[in-house]
Amino acid sequence: MRIIVDDLSHPQVHALLEEHLEDMRATSPPESVHALDLSGLKHPTITFFSAWENDELLGCIAIKQHNKAQGEIKSMRTPRAKRGRGTARLLLLHLMDFAREKGIEALYLETGSMAFFEPARQLYARHGFEFCGPFADYTDDPNSCFMMRLL
Repeated sequence: MRIIVDDLSHPQVHALLEEHLEDMRATSPPESVHALDLSGLKHPTITFFSAWENDELLGCIAIKQHNKAQGEIKSMRTPRAKRGRGTARLLLLHLMDFAREKGIEALYLETGSMAFFEPARQLYARHGFEFCGPFADYTDDPNSCFMMRLL
């Protein structure tokens, strides 16, 4: 598997992000969907990564740098048909290494509180993330869980 900084131009990436947004809209009320669309992921504060095996997209993850010391994980996703291969774990580890190299001291994330998001919460917890309160522009929301990890 190779993980690259992605320019968000590949049709497979577009399809994966649309699948991600569809799931978020299906499981969360509109005011609690914090996933970014394609244009949102092109913001200069965001670095987007994709994981590939030959010409097959295995997943994606992004980091939004809020300031010099704080980053936020965005758009962690593996295609439904490609889950269970360890791609999410490798993407998360890659992003954490990237954040350390950039001098980021703390990584934050928002994920859903519903059962659908339990595998994600477990993955983050296995890698040292702990529950915390809202950060950045987020507010308390019963549909959201917030997590962070010091690097």
